[in-house]
Amino acid sequence: MSTHDTTPATDDSIVEEYVLGVRILEGGVDDRYRFEAPEHTEIAFDDLADARLYADVYFDVNGFVEDGTGERGVPPEVVQAGKDTLAAYLVTLPWADVNWVASFYGATPTEIERYLSWVRDRAEEIRARVNAQQLE
Repeated sequence: MSTHDTTPATDDSIVEEYVLGVRILEGGVDDRYRFEAPEHTEIAFDDLADARLYADVYFDVNGFVEDGTGERGVPPEVVQAGKDTLAAYLVTLPWADVNWVASFYGATPTEIERYLSWVRDRAEEIRARVNAQQLE
């Protein structure tokens, strides 16, 4: 498990910095987008949109443990959060996209995009509340 490091490696740049020590970095050996959060396992994405959506899922469920997911499936916090959050999580996986998730759910890509927007909106509200509390 990786821990939060406030100083990025010399060849990494911060793309997005959120509250509570969560951020997305770009660079490294493979020039991918790396999601970082305290006590969270290292995970990287080829696409910045996937990394941002993953961060939104992370905030939507108040954090989750990804370590060992390959052996145990989807993190329970994500499954328990509901259909829209699970759809958003699935879209971030390297083998899935909006069309695959729509097929999995028996829905249209438009419906899945709506689910993703709900997750993004909730995550933004959560980050705004945390930010406001930190300013008090």
